[in-house]
Amino acid sequence: MAAVVTPLAFAPGATEAVLGRFYVWAATDGLEILIWILGGLLVIRCIRWGADGYAARLKTQFDSSDLIVQTEDAKHRRALVDVVAWTLIVIVAIIVIVRIMVIFGVPITGLAGPGAVLGAALGFGAQRIVQDILAGFFVVAEKQYGYGDVVVLTVSANGQAEGTVEDVTLRVTKLRTSEGEVITVPNGQIVKATNLSKDWARAVVDVPVPADADIAMVNEVLDRVGDAFYEQPRWHDLLLDSPSPLGVIDLELDSITVRMVARTLPGKQFDVSRALRIDIVRALASEGITVAPVGVQAGGGPPATMADEAGKGRDRNG
Repeated sequence: MAAVVTPLAFAPGATEAVLGRFYVWAATDGLEILIWILGGLLVIRCIRWGADGYAARLKTQFDSSDLIVQTEDAKHRRALVDVVAWTLIVIVAIIVIVRIMVIFGVPITGLAGPGAVLGAALGFGAQRIVQDILAGFFVVAEKQYGYGDVVVLTVSANGQAEGTVEDVTLRVTKLRTSEGEVITVPNGQIVKATNLSKDWARAVVDVPVPADADIAMVNEVLDRVGDAFYEQPRWHDLLLDSPSPLGVIDLELDSITVRMVARTLPGKQFDVSRALRIDIVRALASEGITVAPVGVQAGGGPPATMADEAGKGRDRNG
């Protein structure tokens, strides 16, 4: 009669065999997987180090130069480096994942059919992500805006997002508002992008005066204000030409609106328009011309009131 062998008789040997196979796998395939993971993390770290180092070098060059604002080429290169770094990180991650699958014996060629199905599913289920990536590619390729630009983005779902560009990737654009908030906008949701700091900007100041005012005298005063403003050292470097009046742009029953414009360096139109309003109010007041208390829009900035500026000027003068 054959002897009955219980499973307990093989337990110690089976455990040793399993441990032995695990040690062999850990010393071969396991070690290779660990090396691939650590190597991938090291490469990703080097990519981020290179991108951050390039950004720091651009900032150092700008701080040590005589430039007041960054050039369009520098802003575009900063955005391009961030996008390339992000793309390289994704490629490295894919290579590491594929290599680990090969080590585990997963047939890559056999994944063609399931991969096609998965790709179709992602194409329908992740349309937003694909749309964001394609839109981000054209944002960078067409140089619509770059790092440090002041932009107004019209978003399809939530109206407008305004701020300074802090980061541009293929999927999202991050803006820093004047209140310090960070707004993340998916690139595929941007309907219109208004760049307020590309190449040059224009400061626009609308001056409402009483309907019975002498327009010739108003234009003469504005010409003098523009010439004197351009000669001020504080504002001369921010202006590309002398501020000048464009004439009457609006007629009301009790007021006439005269527009004054000035070309400025990118992003400096708001500072220039605020200072220019104060000088205009003071110059007109010295000629006995009162500025009508109506709202104006200056240089794409928030609505302001010429009467408020006049009050500020009186407060400063005591």
